[in-house]
Amino acid sequence: MSWETVRLDWDEDVATLTVDRPDALNALNVATLEAMGEAITEAADEDARALVVTGAGDDAFIAGADIAYMQDLSTTEGQEWGELGHDVADALEAFPAPTIAAVNGYAFGGGCEMAIACDLRVAAESAVIGNTEIDLGIIPGWGATQRLPELVGDETARRMIFLGERLDAESAAQAGLFGEVVSDEDLEDAVSELASRIAEKPAVAMRAAKQALNQRSEGSQTSGLAYEQRAFASLFGTPDQREGMSAFVEGREPEFE
Repeated sequence: MSWETVRLDWDEDVATLTVDRPDALNALNVATLEAMGEAITEAADEDARALVVTGAGDDAFIAGADIAYMQDLSTTEGQEWGELGHDVADALEAFPAPTIAAVNGYAFGGGCEMAIACDLRVAAESAVIGNTEIDLGIIPGWGATQRLPELVGDETARRMIFLGERLDAESAAQAGLFGEVVSDEDLEDAVSELASRIAEKPAVAMRAAKQALNQRSEGSQTSGLAYEQRAFASLFGTPDQREGMSAFVEGREPEFE
């Protein structure tokens, strides 16, 4: 299949999913999320032994979600939007082979959530990551409230979500978000080498290892993700959400109630 804003490329048994909206800093809209879901399914159906997720261009992995689209959503529409993002993040988490986020620039909001839904993360030195939704009058809605504390611990996760903190690559690596930081020029080669090493391992055992690792918090995380979806949707239509997103789109500081 082919899509306008997503590419799926192959290097032997390694698939690379590239969000290809560089003019929009690879921000996620409905069409792009739907294409990502289809590309992930195709990679699984074709028995990819590793899946790399990255963004086109030099400036952004995924700078976030399409805020101009989100700003006028109703609660019901916010629920549908949250479910769509969750579906893609969940598909990355449940992908039968290991997934690697190659973080090449900004990874904010939904971009951070897609990165932390992957099994491994390799970052360029220029990468900056954070859950910045609080400044838009909402909360993370695609899994960060449940996945982020698993990676960085409760205190750091709360600071990132409560304050919308953005971490540079080295700080994020120290916090546990990135397993490796390399120069911008070396990112593609470093990720390619890591993916190739994974693809050489026995596929059945690798699938079993991933499933076993994912089992450790599945019960509580399932209920937590469901709660997050409801809370995320409930914020659409509130004055703070309308003000936060309008201010972002208009390029000004928000004035919350």
